[in-house]
Amino acid sequence: MKPLITVENLCMDFDGKRVLDNISFKIGEGEVLGIIGRSGSGKTVLMHLIRGVEQPPTSGSIIYHIAACDSCEFVGFGSAAGSPCPRCSGMMTAQDVDLWDDANSHMKRRIMRSTAIMFQRTFALYGNDRVIENVIHALDDIEYPQEKCISRAADLLDQVRLSHRMMHIARDLSGGEKQRVVLARQLAKEPFLLFADEPTGTLDPQTAHLVHTMLTEAANTNNMGMVVTSHFSQVIEDVADRAMLLEDGRIVGLGSPAEIISTFMAGLSDSEDYETPELGDNILVARDVYKRYISVDRGVVKAVNGVTFDVAAREIFGIIGKSGAGKTTLSRIIAGIIEPTSGEMNIRIGDDLVDMTKPGIENRGRAKGYIGLLHQEYDLYPHRTVLDNLTDAIGLEFPKELAMRKAILTLRMAGFTDVKSREILERYPGQLSEGERHRVALAQVLIREPRLIILDEPTGTMDPLTKIDVKHSILHARDEMDETFIVVSHDMDFVKDICDRLALMRGGKIIEIGKTEDVLSILSEDEREIMGKVDVKE
Repeated sequence: MKPLITVENLCMDFDGKRVLDNISFKIGEGEVLGIIGRSGSGKTVLMHLIRGVEQPPTSGSIIYHIAACDSCEFVGFGSAAGSPCPRCSGMMTAQDVDLWDDANSHMKRRIMRSTAIMFQRTFALYGNDRVIENVIHALDDIEYPQEKCISRAADLLDQVRLSHRMMHIARDLSGGEKQRVVLARQLAKEPFLLFADEPTGTLDPQTAHLVHTMLTEAANTNNMGMVVTSHFSQVIEDVADRAMLLEDGRIVGLGSPAEIISTFMAGLSDSEDYETPELGDNILVARDVYKRYISVDRGVVKAVNGVTFDVAAREIFGIIGKSGAGKTTLSRIIAGIIEPTSGEMNIRIGDDLVDMTKPGIENRGRAKGYIGLLHQEYDLYPHRTVLDNLTDAIGLEFPKELAMRKAILTLRMAGFTDVKSREILERYPGQLSEGERHRVALAQVLIREPRLIILDEPTGTMDPLTKIDVKHSILHARDEMDETFIVVSHDMDFVKDICDRLALMRGGKIIEIGKTEDVLSILSEDEREIMGKVDVKE
């Protein structure tokens, strides 16, 4: 296989810390290279450097072996040298381009225009436009002939199997459908290389597998190489021809996906033991809760349909179900964000049960201050330090000494050591790993001293090792602060490991409440396919 990219002795430092250390490897023409590693291993930094964005490396080189047409600036594989340009029929000539050499700035821009990128959380769509219009916009950006745009856009949607959605408004699509529109938009550029950074981290297993299939088919159909980064072994198994394992900025393995995944998974361990504490009185009492919406297309929609359940103090209670089952609506009712149509949602504050369905400072206004909510798409202020993020969450002015003391105490409750807590106080969120940022976000909730914390998809984009860290931070917070948690998740392995009880929702109703393993054992085949298979004891 002829090389497309040669990376030699690549090093990258940020604020005196080395995040990539002497990285060397090659990517072949049309090859799909999967890069796996836990959060903070250097995957995204490496991808950005290969793409040519952000700042130049501290040392080392990235060489592209390409063929370029000087007539229309088309760029393709080096093996095309000496053949006619597929765009204008000009002659393709071989070039070796050092991407970060300032002398090659013009060619760098041409290479970047001929590559494509998919991010893990950013769909980059025109939300109010139709699906086919989104693809046409991408064709307009490369000055594709106007008279051929509609036909080409339809072909691209056929390729990602979205022809049946071409007239839908983009914002109304599911996450998996949006990601496939993004792929169609990127393919419109006729790239020779696609970068996919955690492309399916927020999708359920079934949808993720479909997107993986689309990526593989796109690479084969379009004679395109790919670089895919992920925390998840399934992504690498589904997509990659060859895999690389990064650890603390170093390559510790390069070989077949099976070999690299085996090495990666061997590093998983969860040796810390926790005993389930004695549970207290009910802290949440929900009775006959309904939430109805009026839909133009569907009439009356019962998003939550007569739900009744209790949650005990210090319990970790899980709510599971397919998309549309009603779990998100229910969690927003518990948090006081939306009002139910009818029913009671009582939260224990001191010795009182306060009904969240009733407005006023003695009811919902009183209770909301004691309920914490950590969204999957949590936000830390990127230009403020960890200390500032935590103290801003309280909304009070503290002397610096007291603020630091409170912040360190809370970070410890979220699973950091005292040493690590002090170390990160003056860091910015971008200088932390994904798992560290999640624990800081949890600390941001804990510092408000809530009685009940709702975690919305807490492990959506995390690698298996980071999930273990987050699990321990939740269990640690329960032990240290007597916290109660409600976990809303489609990650069945995670809820199996952490939840005392589960509630399974279907069609707005809770159809089963019980011990975690008992509820998981009654999942339908459809639910297992969508939410992920999990081993349970018979």
